Amino acid sequence: MSSNKTNRFIPLWLAIAAIVGIVIGTFYGNHFQGNRLNIINAGSNKLTNLLYMLDDQYVDSVDVPSLVEKAIPLILGELDPHSVYISANDVEMANDDLRGSFSGVGIEFIIRNDTLRVQNVIAGGPSEQAGLIAGDKIVTVDDSVFTGDSLTNELAMHKLKGPQGTKVKLGVVRFGEKDIQQFTVTRDQIVTHSVNAAYMLDEKTGYIRIKSFSDNTYEEMVVALAQLSMEGFSQLVVDLRGNTGGYLHSAVDIANQFLPRERLIVYTEGRRSPREEYRSNGHGSYKYMPMVVLIDEGSASASEILAGAIQDNDRGTIIGRRSFGKGLVQQPIPFTDNSMMRLTIARYYTPSGRCIQKPYTNGVDRNYEEDLLMRYQHGEFFSQDSIKHTGPEFHTTGGRTVYGGGGITPDIFVPEDTSNYTSYYKEAAYSGLIIQFGYDYTDQNRQKLTEYEDEESLVKYLKRQNLVEKFAQYADQKGLKRRNLMIKRSYKLLEEYILSRIVYNMLDEQSWLQFLNREDPAVKEAQKVLNAGEAFPKAPGQGDEEQEKKDKVAQSYDYRSTHQRHTILVKA
Repeated sequence: MSSNKTNRFIPLWLAIAAIVGIVIGTFYGNHFQGNRLNIINAGSNKLTNLLYMLDDQYVDSVDVPSLVEKAIPLILGELDPHSVYISANDVEMANDDLRGSFSGVGIEFIIRNDTLRVQNVIAGGPSEQAGLIAGDKIVTVDDSVFTGDSLTNELAMHKLKGPQGTKVKLGVVRFGEKDIQQFTVTRDQIVTHSVNAAYMLDEKTGYIRIKSFSDNTYEEMVVALAQLSMEGFSQLVVDLRGNTGGYLHSAVDIANQFLPRERLIVYTEGRRSPREEYRSNGHGSYKYMPMVVLIDEGSASASEILAGAIQDNDRGTIIGRRSFGKGLVQQPIPFTDNSMMRLTIARYYTPSGRCIQKPYTNGVDRNYEEDLLMRYQHGEFFSQDSIKHTGPEFHTTGGRTVYGGGGITPDIFVPEDTSNYTSYYKEAAYSGLIIQFGYDYTDQNRQKLTEYEDEESLVKYLKRQNLVEKFAQYADQKGLKRRNLMIKRSYKLLEEYILSRIVYNMLDEQSWLQFLNREDPAVKEAQKVLNAGEAFPKAPGQGDEEQEKKDKVAQSYDYRSTHQRHTILVKA
């Protein structure tokens, strides 16, 4: 009898339990809804309970969202060096480079003496259409003063960027004009190019520089290759120096252009991420073209994927200095308040099986943060013998030895040339004085400089202007004491840096790179290797006969058909 009564009350108890659960859930939901605690799910864990107690019982009122914003980076900071939290305010900026476009007014600017100065106007962009020119100083935005100590890059981008189609009124002071001129600019999508140079180094050597791997990089690379095909290139230099990476798929798509069918490009694997392989499909148009890839300590992530795929498949020669060593894969995870976490979920491995992630310890790791400085101090930038391989040995498809555990080591090492460095040059460069002088000189002489439309004629004119002496006088007035002997020793370095900044200010990135590459030792070494027919690495024990077979395949490749295919693709 009592057992039957108990059974009859079971549905009632379950109903009461369900109601209590709903009430508790509603209570927690009300406390933690919206922006107050949008990233933490209600549940019986210490972190949730702690925040609830603080919000509910602490002696003073507590800004829980602020606590969460501060806590998340600290938690992620206890993991690897590349898992990061990005606040809602910074997400758009963080994604702009990867997207390959943003909505804004279409200018490049610097802030000098509390004033925003237009350095370049993007061709075809809204500012050019509205009438702005390089050298303009923006002093008001929407009739509000836009100068002073509070002006920062972040504030400027916040004011000038905005939804496509919206308008912004800019007050501009122009050189030689007394009155402020008003321009209304309609914001539009601005394409940011990740392939910022494609030109011929000589009559048969093409050069392409990739500065990042964004959504548009592969398409830009195809256009660049088509352009070089029209100019008759038969060998290629791909410059990845200073390229800190970006999207994995962009690096994979580009590698596919240069590899025969079914070659492993990269694979990723993690604790909860099963092994995923990326292989070439054989449709690439430049599978046998001799090539060299340039890298340095600033080449990271996707750059190392591309360089590693070329090296491990014995597809081309890697020249430069050891790359950064980032072999961790981050997955973007958005939160409901538009903030985002980039969480490391896997490691990537080059075709030989090496993970090139350099060693780190969880949490704040000063050795990791200062790794490049330590390399410099240990002499690695100047001597190949200073490179310390701590990882295991692996082997390329042809049997060459490569190493894991710390970046891509180049096949041919090119040291940083510091033979004419002096303390005067270092201070002039690192203090920003050369950049400031370059801008001021450009601004004051813009009318004359516009007469020269290409890098060669502009540099020829500038070399007659005694710029190093003018800089020395300028720097002395700014507090950098003149050192005549040091200036004489570093004269060539000073002149090259000054000229490069004026070329950049007056022309574009490609012209700037063309000027710098003229005397660049890594570029010269690349041309030497290519012109000697030594771009395809020779495996240990490989005879001349085998190498000749490789060379014949490369020489017999129909580059004209490549040009035609890409010409059709571009026109479509």
